[in-house]
Amino acid sequence: MTFNGTRLLGRSSIVVAGLLLAGSFVAGCGDDGDTAPVPATPTEGGISLTFPSPTSAEVPNPDEVTPAAAAQLCDMMRDEVGKWRDQGTVAGRVSFNATVHSWAFRNGGLNDAVIADKTIVDTATIQQCPDVRQQVMEALDIDDLASGLAGF
Repeated sequence: MTFNGTRLLGRSSIVVAGLLLAGSFVAGCGDDGDTAPVPATPTEGGISLTFPSPTSAEVPNPDEVTPAAAAQLCDMMRDEVGKWRDQGTVAGRVSFNATVHSWAFRNGGLNDAVIADKTIVDTATIQQCPDVRQQVMEALDIDDLASGLAGF
């Protein structure tokens, strides 16, 4: 095999010419001076949200049993008193507690108010439904509703 320098020189020239062409193409894609530099960190924007203030009717007082809330408790107890009677005093008291917890939660989180003063359940039911209150006390064998509340 003979070495042909002309052939090698011709191939090298083609490779070099290709690299030069590619380099000038890449350089042509570079910065043309018309673009602004990109900031290193984004600038801070501002968002403002405005909500209307709630009216006093929309925000329940968590320490007050309203007449509507007392009526709801009466309705809930009226629906359950027969079941509590059938369950017996122990299971009935557990169900009674669950009902009072559910009622308190549904009415603006009255749970804290009941924890602070269990007698508010008696006060509300004496005013709203003394007959239902009496039926519940008989079914659960308790002297007042407050004494039937555990976990408050």
